[in-house]
Amino acid sequence: MGVNVSVVAIDAGNSKTDVALIGADGTVLSTARGGGFQPPSVGIDAALDVLGAILNRALAACGGSIGSRGHVSACLANADLPVEEAELTEALLDRKWAPTVEVRNDTFAILRAGVDEPRGVAVVCGAGINCVGMVPDGRTARFPAIGRISGDWGGGSGLAEEALWFAARAEDGRGEATELARTLPGHFGLASMYELIEALHRGRIPPTARHELTPVLFATSAAGDPVARAVVDRLADEVVAMASVALTRLDLLDEEVFVLLGGSVLTAGHPQLDERIAELLAARAPEATIRVVAQPPVLGAGLLGLDHTGAAPAVHSRLRAQYA
Repeated sequence: MGVNVSVVAIDAGNSKTDVALIGADGTVLSTARGGGFQPPSVGIDAALDVLGAILNRALAACGGSIGSRGHVSACLANADLPVEEAELTEALLDRKWAPTVEVRNDTFAILRAGVDEPRGVAVVCGAGINCVGMVPDGRTARFPAIGRISGDWGGGSGLAEEALWFAARAEDGRGEATELARTLPGHFGLASMYELIEALHRGRIPPTARHELTPVLFATSAAGDPVARAVVDRLADEVVAMASVALTRLDLLDEEVFVLLGGSVLTAGHPQLDERIAELLAARAPEATIRVVAQPPVLGAGLLGLDHTGAAPAVHSRLRAQYA
């Protein structure tokens, strides 16, 4: 007889998906990794097929099955609005992988991975930027986080676009001088912003390569360029603004609470960015403590699943210890 799976933890980003099968005692029975979750590009059914294939590999690896009390805890990219979470919940229930399903935006997985109880705020800055908060009574704070139409600024792709804008204007005289006009094209072995603009416009440099310019922005800032430094400072301002609003909505602004930082930009250890975030947050939320999340988000999905099942604290601790 195979093992009985209590929680199916899914952390599905745009580029990769992690699945962890968890027993009732908090033991990780098996894991599997596969492709990204992109329903806007391929449709919900095709996107869930990708998840299903990964889940089947995880089940085969442990010889397990999902019992009558099994639960799917899915933290998914592109589940940005509550209505999208509801649609994906219904679609997963139709798959009959488990009797109960809870879908959340993938930022909640990072938040839950970084705290011992579902209480705190997380700001994530990778390709995009997002912020969520939660408290044990079930209340949450969140933003739509679907781009400029929802008021967003920042994220790796947005920072690259901002750097290109300043560099282009510096080279042609519309803006102030900045070393970005040299360092951005230089990253691709080009001599000028005009050459870089042409290469991007005509597809000689693919759009996906623009993310490479974000580290160049930070390096140029670290070297002292005022324009680049202003962009980095603005990102710190945005991170603290999002965190402060989420804390306020949850009545946590004056409480001892963790503010979690996740995503490739906020975990890279940029001194200017880190120091400004710490300074501004100390002024806005003096009792808050910043913590960089090093644990994998699938741990957060698993802990959210155990929260749903009412598992004892020792079960949570056992699961967390396996990702230490």
